[in-house]
Amino acid sequence: MVALSLNAQEVDLKGKELFGDMQARQIGPALMSGRIIDLENHPTDPRIIYAGTAGGGVWKSSNGGASYSPVFDDYIQSIGTVAIDPNDPDNTVYVGTGEIWTRNSVSVGDGLYKTTDGGESWTKLGFDASERISSIEIHPTNKNIVYVGALGPLWSAGEERGVFKSADGGKTFSKVLYIDDTTGVADLIMDPNDPNTLYASMWEHRRTAWNFNSGGKNSALYKTTDGGKNWKKIHNGFPQGDLGRIAVAIAPSSPNIVYAVIEAKDDKGLYRSTDGGESWTKTNGDFGLVVRPFYFSRIVVSPTNPDLIVKAGLQGSISRDGGKTFKNLGNMHSDIHDIVFDVKNSDIMHVGTDGGIYRSYDGGTTMDIVDNLPLSQFYHISVDDAEPYRIYGGLQDNGSWYGPSSSPGGIEARDWVRIGVGDGFRVLKHPTKEILYSEMQGADNVWRYDMERNYTKNVKPLPVKGYDKLRFNWNAPMAVSTHQPDRFYIGSQYLHKSEDMGNTWTIISPDLTTNDKDKQPKDSGGLSVDNSGAETHTTIFTIAESPLDQNVIWVGTDDGNVQITKDGGKNWTNVVSNIPSLPKNSWVYHIEASVHGKGTAYAVFDGHARGDMKPYVYKTTDFGQTWMSIVSPDVKHFARNIQEDYENENLLFLGTEYGLYITIDGGKNWSHFTNNFPPTAVHFIDLQKQTNDLVCGTHGRGVIIVDDISVLRELTPQVVEKNVHFFDIKPGVMVEESGFGGGSTELQFVGPNPGTSVDIKYYLKKRHTFGKMNLEIQDMEGNKIVSLSPGKSKGINTVTWNYQAEAPKMAKGKTFAFGGFTSPRVPAGQYKAVLTKGKETYETTFEIKNDPTSVITPQERITQYETTMKLYNMQEELAYMVYQVDEMIEFAENLMKDDKGATKVANKAVEALTDLKKTLVVTTGDNYVGTAPPELREKLSALYADIAQSYEAPSSAQLDNLALLEERFNNAKKDLEEIKSKEFAKVEKYAGKKGTDMMKLDSKEDYLGS
Repeated sequence: MVALSLNAQEVDLKGKELFGDMQARQIGPALMSGRIIDLENHPTDPRIIYAGTAGGGVWKSSNGGASYSPVFDDYIQSIGTVAIDPNDPDNTVYVGTGEIWTRNSVSVGDGLYKTTDGGESWTKLGFDASERISSIEIHPTNKNIVYVGALGPLWSAGEERGVFKSADGGKTFSKVLYIDDTTGVADLIMDPNDPNTLYASMWEHRRTAWNFNSGGKNSALYKTTDGGKNWKKIHNGFPQGDLGRIAVAIAPSSPNIVYAVIEAKDDKGLYRSTDGGESWTKTNGDFGLVVRPFYFSRIVVSPTNPDLIVKAGLQGSISRDGGKTFKNLGNMHSDIHDIVFDVKNSDIMHVGTDGGIYRSYDGGTTMDIVDNLPLSQFYHISVDDAEPYRIYGGLQDNGSWYGPSSSPGGIEARDWVRIGVGDGFRVLKHPTKEILYSEMQGADNVWRYDMERNYTKNVKPLPVKGYDKLRFNWNAPMAVSTHQPDRFYIGSQYLHKSEDMGNTWTIISPDLTTNDKDKQPKDSGGLSVDNSGAETHTTIFTIAESPLDQNVIWVGTDDGNVQITKDGGKNWTNVVSNIPSLPKNSWVYHIEASVHGKGTAYAVFDGHARGDMKPYVYKTTDFGQTWMSIVSPDVKHFARNIQEDYENENLLFLGTEYGLYITIDGGKNWSHFTNNFPPTAVHFIDLQKQTNDLVCGTHGRGVIIVDDISVLRELTPQVVEKNVHFFDIKPGVMVEESGFGGGSTELQFVGPNPGTSVDIKYYLKKRHTFGKMNLEIQDMEGNKIVSLSPGKSKGINTVTWNYQAEAPKMAKGKTFAFGGFTSPRVPAGQYKAVLTKGKETYETTFEIKNDPTSVITPQERITQYETTMKLYNMQEELAYMVYQVDEMIEFAENLMKDDKGATKVANKAVEALTDLKKTLVVTTGDNYVGTAPPELREKLSALYADIAQSYEAPSSAQLDNLALLEERFNNAKKDLEEIKSKEFAKVEKYAGKKGTDMMKLDSKEDYLGS
């Protein structure tokens, strides 16, 4: 809620009432897609598949996995599991939120949801504190019996974990299996033949910012045969000692066959039971089956063949002999998380990976990616000042890329360019050169890429004598200077500076972290050592050089220090102790150095890695000596990034784990932006200065842009008090582009372009519900050009105008003259938008400009416009001619019906008029295969459309054609006048003698205005 004090009164603006119909634009991309957590298919219809994703919500396919659509966009986007109710599979689906493949960048969930209408609407069923739900099982003949396996919190202890049971369709649950507050359910599966028999894999685990521990004495596999009343541990044949994560699966066609993949210190691997888990035999210990069990623990059995099994892993492994031997699945993105077999044909498989969903039709030998899932997980985002501007960013396990903010036909996969591999993080453009800096995880590589030469050089800082071993964060910070274009920064525990684009480096700080040795473990992972570098801690995480003073540099560390230098690195001060109510050692996720003052900066702290999900956002105006919290209770979840507006210091944008928040009063109140912006994790925000576009890098839904936020700058208390307020209208530019795009198929994702129309934006204090309201575009003399449908919502309304007047009124014929649907484009100049609301009128002026890159001369524009309007007027005059002909024919025919004596004189008039009409418009056929040859209307409209849609002066051929048509048009006018003065004059004379009411025609003005 935004509550603005207005001279003893208060106007409340909440969410969409504040933002009105401002809309975000989701541009993907989808060619690298993103992590898939869970795949579930309809029990009888292979066309229906659901996909739960790491940070992009739930998606549904109705065409066998060829394409997917989102069905969960209003809710938390981190998904743990999806379950289709076998009693009502077309309608009832459960979703447990919170990703269960527990890597360092994993997002969080907020409970259990249910739909009974196939995903159109959802109801929350609780489990708010569970954080991660791994499993949902539903009784096959009793829809009221539902089991939930809660993995529980990753970063802290929590009692909402274990196995829960509902007997009323999810309205209430009781806990039926619980170990302790650090052990949760990794897998819960139900025997398809006996719904009272379930297996529960309990996993003891904990992650911190600097360590991960998988395994312990409480990890175990349990079985119940009485619907959860009693459980027993089934370890006969299992490895000795502590266990870690256990994946378990039943063979649907032979439920006594059960498979388990066990994490252990020794004898880890695949185990098989043929007696329902009473005893187990190890069948395989291949590396592909046991690698990174916290990330790859799904095992899936064919619905028809108990010996056909697939294990998730780095590459994915398939066995056709019950697990004795395995081979890799076909070529696809690495890191496989889930597999689902087609319910009718096990040769058809759907596979979820870190890079999206793949399909196979030959048993996993060859794989085909699904091209329309925009689930890319950005860690960082940046933009440049090109036209259209380019967006740069690094992705979880999908390299680094850049792509345009718009492209002919939409932003397609082919518009994106790879500029890094591995896990991509920051990508920064050199301020003045076509040079990019990109990196991969832990600064393993830091590339300088010459875009013009297509040449890459690794410029990573290397160890220096006299300094400790360098510690780079998994997401190592980089920064470029706005003062010295070749200056480039990167942070380890030290701040490194290069003045020559990374060729040489100088350390300009001491160790700026706490250097806490207890947070620098040698090994991480627990039972399965996993030294990927993701847990490297006590490092610099954010760097910000002041845009106002190159000597002022801010540094934030992942272990809680906020350091500042005011002399270019000679002296440093840790100012974190000046920040009130901030928990010690909070991760400094982002520092934003302000353009509004040298001493002004914003700091965002993230405590979720210790189980603290609160947002911590602060502002200083005195170089960190004092700080004030600028986050309000409106923000419910932890934040990662903040972006200030470059003009209005009170306008701020906050990226949180559950989406985008905006304040217009400096942080006193925040409002959640949800207009086509799902509550996905926003990891970074940038503001493009020329377009005022807010560009968000999300960790699950790719790049999301809020085009032109400048309207929010004007939302002052004085403006909000008005009944109606027109915002300043950015000049419209008639872009002269007509290139070809749109090469993608209907099964591929295409990011929408921003509009090229002029946006007319106004604020309404209250929603308009009664009385007339209309919006007109007028020239400066008040002449109406076109009427537009006005927005009537409380808050900001946006109406677009495409620079076109109303289409000409066309003569009636048997078929359409499609060229007549073209509206003429107005000339550049000043115009008015006039809003009439009841008895009140409000107006504003704005400018329309020609394309500044155009090569068309002013005289060519004049000729184009004059020719367009000449054809426009000819078509309207032709329409009036045909109207007159139709009216005269009708009058004559009615006269003959009423007076047989009129037949002779009236027939001649009807014949003459009918013959003339056949030359003016098509009077036979249809709009498809029976199309008749074009007549005058069709030829005029085709020429009109060609010229009206062009920006250039008409060609000689077009002008010659116009002369020909104009001659025919003038002859038709003469023919009509001759018929009116001869044949039809006799009809009127006869009617007059008989006392018949004479024909009345609308005037041309009235006819065209009707």
